[in-house]
Amino acid sequence: MGCAISGLAPKTLGETKTEEDVAHLNEKQIQMIKESWKVIQEDIAKVGIIMFVRLFETHPECKDVFFLFRDVEDLEMLRTSRELRSHGLRVMSFIEKSVARLDQLERLDVLAVELGMSHYHYNAPPKYYSYVGAEFICAVQPILKERWTPELEEAWKTLFLYLSRLMKQGYQEETSRHHHEAASRKERPEKRNTPR
Repeated sequence: MGCAISGLAPKTLGETKTEEDVAHLNEKQIQMIKESWKVIQEDIAKVGIIMFVRLFETHPECKDVFFLFRDVEDLEMLRTSRELRSHGLRVMSFIEKSVARLDQLERLDVLAVELGMSHYHYNAPPKYYSYVGAEFICAVQPILKERWTPELEEAWKTLFLYLSRLMKQGYQEETSRHHHEAASRKERPEKRNTPR
């Protein structure tokens, strides 16, 4: 579909930065993201749909995470799917909240970690998180037209790498918590209701 993006999805992470190397966004990048978001917001539902249709085109294995879309072969049908529109809007809402919290990193960190924890319950493993950022960037380029610059692309990449790292942290924390709870249940003998 014609979007050449590098440096975000795992297969190309090594070409620019690794997730561990991502520093916080600088003030100029934050302002660039906020200004571009004002334009992106106008087509928020469209971006969400494009982003997921592209995700399923470029990474068909991601459909397995989505029960409703798992067996859909005709990706064009997804463009009119209410369920896909709804999920796309939820993801766009997360991005909107993230942009709003760029000046409050503690709140942004909590938001992203909690989202990672909830993805554990959806069986949506971390290996897919960075793909969404790459497809978001490809979806917004045509909307931003001449406003799109290499610097703006780098700012969005940095944000998505940061968010992906925090989501992975949340997913891993939730995984550990569930494993610990399961181990604790095995160690404790169950109390039986015995008559006295």
